[in-house]
Amino acid sequence: MSGIPKLSGLAWRNLAAVGAVVVAIGLIAVKNLHASVADPLLNVSYDPTRELYQSINKQFTAAYEAKTGEAVNIRQSHGGSSRQARAVISGEQPADVVTLGLYSDVDALRKRGLIADGWADRLPHHSQPYFSTIVFVVRRGNPKDIRDWPDLIKPGVFVITPNPRSSGNGKLSALAAWGAAIHRGATEDEARAYLKALYQHVPVLDSGARGSANTFALENVGDVHLTWEDEAMREVADSKGDLEIVHPSVSIIAEPYVAWVDANVARHKTEGLAKTYLEFLFTDEAQETIAKLGFRPINAAILAKNSDRLPKLDLFPITLIARDWDDANQKFFADNGVIDTVLPPATH
Repeated sequence: MSGIPKLSGLAWRNLAAVGAVVVAIGLIAVKNLHASVADPLLNVSYDPTRELYQSINKQFTAAYEAKTGEAVNIRQSHGGSSRQARAVISGEQPADVVTLGLYSDVDALRKRGLIADGWADRLPHHSQPYFSTIVFVVRRGNPKDIRDWPDLIKPGVFVITPNPRSSGNGKLSALAAWGAAIHRGATEDEARAYLKALYQHVPVLDSGARGSANTFALENVGDVHLTWEDEAMREVADSKGDLEIVHPSVSIIAEPYVAWVDANVARHKTEGLAKTYLEFLFTDEAQETIAKLGFRPINAAILAKNSDRLPKLDLFPITLIARDWDDANQKFFADNGVIDTVLPPATH
């Protein structure tokens, strides 16, 4: 014992401080280890759903913890719908669930073996918890008098819309413009000529809906923005009176789809949680939030209750212009499809 040096009071205090730090670090490590095991779920979604899933995720995690006693955290990723699908396929985004803007974007994962056949029939309403459409956002007072699709190609009108090669919004805007021409009685050649003229009025093609929203609303570029109805409502609300919504005489019914990614949930051991999460989207609580944030809930009673904000519109189905979504994707967006014939070469 006599060979052991005595520690001064200061040394003891320093040693105690070091010990406290070690204990604190250990507690943090244990806490983080527990969180990493308990709460991984990644929702890969399209551009305009940021605010929607921020709200939905808070509701779901609270309800899940109240029911199970387990805390869970949902992570979000957003971008152009088609680009997001490619990121899941490549492994860049290891999604547990996808909540994408188009059937073809989700089904692309099935074609790569990531999602099971028959995926759309695993959830209510063919895996569509909400729907939407494409509308116009214009400057205060609508100085260019833009009321309907033909007005988009008037001299001096500049249109903001995302790139149809990367964005679900961009694809739907192209399909809505084409379909509106067909709805008016145009031939396919006339619809193609109209769509080509429309893109000649587009000064910039952003990769996704939110980028186009920033170009139009924040950078003040363009006279009209073609966008999801929910995104239009957000833009107008944020503009403090500088922007207005115009509902064209007809537009396309936009049908976002949701699915769990079988290959990833098997690896992450999250299939049960992923399924429960997506089923929550069809509950009354989630449907009310969906309506509040500008999406059209599939619950008819909740949609009717919000008719002042979500008015009845003349919406045409994809079958007006193609056999189904797969056919539309091939016809319009495959190599040498319609889009390749109407977009300027610089956007390829």
